Amino acid sequence: MTGNPTRVALTALAPAVWGTTYVVTTELLPQGHPVFAALLRALPAGLIALALTRTLPRGEWWWKAAVLGVLNIGLFNVLLFIAAERLPGGVAATLAAGQPLVVALLAVAVLRERPSAWRLAWGVTGIVGVGLVVIGPAAGLDAVGVVAGLASAVSMALGVTLTKRWGRPPQASPTAFAGWQLAAAGLFLLPVTFVAEGAPPAIDLAAALGYLWLGLVGGLIAYVLWFQGITSLPVTSVAVLPLLSPLVAAALGAALLGQLLGPVQLMGFALALGAILAGQLPAPARRVPVRS
Repeated sequence: MTGNPTRVALTALAPAVWGTTYVVTTELLPQGHPVFAALLRALPAGLIALALTRTLPRGEWWWKAAVLGVLNIGLFNVLLFIAAERLPGGVAATLAAGQPLVVALLAVAVLRERPSAWRLAWGVTGIVGVGLVVIGPAAGLDAVGVVAGLASAVSMALGVTLTKRWGRPPQASPTAFAGWQLAAAGLFLLPVTFVAEGAPPAIDLAAALGYLWLGLVGGLIAYVLWFQGITSLPVTSVAVLPLLSPLVAAALGAALLGQLLGPVQLMGFALALGAILAGQLPAPARRVPVRS
């Protein structure tokens, strides 16, 4: 493997937890307020992390943390919700699954890595696998939704790549580093939420539990694991892990909501899981001809 298996497994918990968002949103939260849910995932978790660590950015890390928070969390969530509202959920998830391909290209441009047909091939395989799992026969396309879905993949891919390039400052623990970005994303989402959705919805006990799950587990804990993984693992190893989110969402839909998976969906599961595992392996060594 290209990274520590334990670290890979811990990092993979983050997109696996994010895969529960669909069930939590549809079953527990008030409808019509997705950006408010994204706000409550980011801002309270960021403020809790800052209170626990008592560590603020220094120097250039003020603007770097703001850029990473917007790309990785704030802008990504807004674009993803726009895609989810204008497209069938499966189409939006498949477009977001293009992130490994974008990371493979950005690794060449930003990190100065050599182009890799291995990474591109498995990135395409992951998209095909997720598409087979989540896209139904009645899937339709909307131009704005497609652009938003693709832009969400680019936003998070650029955030992941820049996080890898800039690293984590030595004075910041993983919790503080995640807190900076969550707080920045929350401040970005705050005006967007009230412009797009108006006043917050009424919150009952079920909604409170749902928001608590999104903010504490899906926000604070998941992003601490995620950013620690980004800074300690190869960028292409991390890039394929978000493919777990639509797979977990589909599995929970089958287990809890009775959404059955047929042979095509199971084949898609196998392809997507194969792409995730292949992303943890080094690319095959190139054979160099030896001159006599």
